Amino acid sequence: MDRFRMIFQYFQSNSESVMNGICGLLALASVKMYTSLDFSCPCLPQYNMAYGLGIMFVPPIILFLCGLILNRQSLVMLEEWRRPAGRRTKDPAVIRYLCSSIMQRAMVAPVVWIVVTLLDGKCLICAFSGSMDPQKFVGFANVSTEQVQQLLAKVPCKDDELLRNSTSRKAVSRYLRCCSQALGWSVLLILIIAAFLARWLRPCFNQVTLLQARHWSNYIDIEQKIFEETCCEHSRLFAHKCILHFFESMQQEIKLHSFSFPRQGEGAEGGEGVLQGITDQDQVNELLKTWYYEKPPLDVSQAHQRHPLVRERSPLPRADNASTHSKVPQHSSV
Repeated sequence: MDRFRMIFQYFQSNSESVMNGICGLLALASVKMYTSLDFSCPCLPQYNMAYGLGIMFVPPIILFLCGLILNRQSLVMLEEWRRPAGRRTKDPAVIRYLCSSIMQRAMVAPVVWIVVTLLDGKCLICAFSGSMDPQKFVGFANVSTEQVQQLLAKVPCKDDELLRNSTSRKAVSRYLRCCSQALGWSVLLILIIAAFLARWLRPCFNQVTLLQARHWSNYIDIEQKIFEETCCEHSRLFAHKCILHFFESMQQEIKLHSFSFPRQGEGAEGGEGVLQGITDQDQVNELLKTWYYEKPPLDVSQAHQRHPLVRERSPLPRADNASTHSKVPQHSSV
């Protein structure tokens, strides 16, 4: 159990690693989904393109939305974007950094799906077989226009009786598969070049803005986690106090049932420190409202300014002053 607790705490403290792992799992799931998909083109002129393009682009949209939902930073970014300014100004650079990192992770699985479908070629053959020029293929030259559309729509269907052994069907299929694979390899090459340039040319530019945006985006995430943990601890102690109060009101009935009742004030020392004087529902609601509308400014020194006793404290005397005051004046004997 300790090992699993350590692993869980590691993933809690390394949300970026968790998000990268989720992106990798979504990418692998997209490949597995496509390989296990029973792709069967309808082979009808009015449905082929809708089916082929639907298989190519609808699952990536679903995977993209799943990537946004599973990414915790998407909620953090929306809260930071929509929250009132209050006493803490909003930094657009932090919001842009969060948005770009979220989009990059969410786009991994959809891009993998599209590249895999293009390299396979079935979707493109199903979608664009009816759009081919029949004059480029010998088997469709002496056929009427309606029959050509029917025959071209049946190109993805290998077991069709009309085109089972047709060399024209094989030519159209090979041509579209070559175009699809060329497009897929081109998209993959462009993505790799873009990732390479973004990775290796980044140090050539000013890194101050990037470091600041990354730092404060991590701060917002950690602050939200600590606030939620503190609220959970406060809720637990608040519930504990309410239950003890209920049992105190029912003390006579508890004694009749021979229940052990805690002594008055027991456990109060540990709870009062966390409750911080927030002891009723209205105070809790006001606290949460204040946190949402007026988050404290990012200045730790202002925390001491709220307590005048801290300012009134005089500094400790220095060692040399203390030694001089402690010295007794010596009188020379006459």
